[in-house]
Amino acid sequence: MRPQRASIRTPGFTLIEVLVALAIVAITLAAGLRAAGSVTNNAQRLIEVSAAQWCADNQLAALRLSKAFPGVGDAEFTCEQLGRTYKGVLRTRPTPNPLFRRVDAALSDEAGLPLVTLSTVLGRL
Repeated sequence: MRPQRASIRTPGFTLIEVLVALAIVAITLAAGLRAAGSVTNNAQRLIEVSAAQWCADNQLAALRLSKAFPGVGDAEFTCEQLGRTYKGVLRTRPTPNPLFRRVDAALSDEAGLPLVTLSTVLGRL
């Protein structure tokens, strides 16, 4: 008679199973890094837009407080907020009622990319 060989099976994972698990983990980590990068970019954009909006608000408030009736035309200005310099243009346009003027404050970053535009209507006092 032939002696029977005992089949010994050791517990564990095969090389294929380990490679598949590593591939899944790598794909998940790459997606997580991309999402984190997007959150960082969005936070930076929000900071820039908020600071530009403060600049536009300040310019329009200064016009209202001066109580002067603005002339029609464009005027450039710069504003510094949070250590950054923003370029802006105040565009004053007539309205159908000659006692009012529409004023737009458009701001862009140092590279010239538009960030925010705020508008108001000023009346002759």
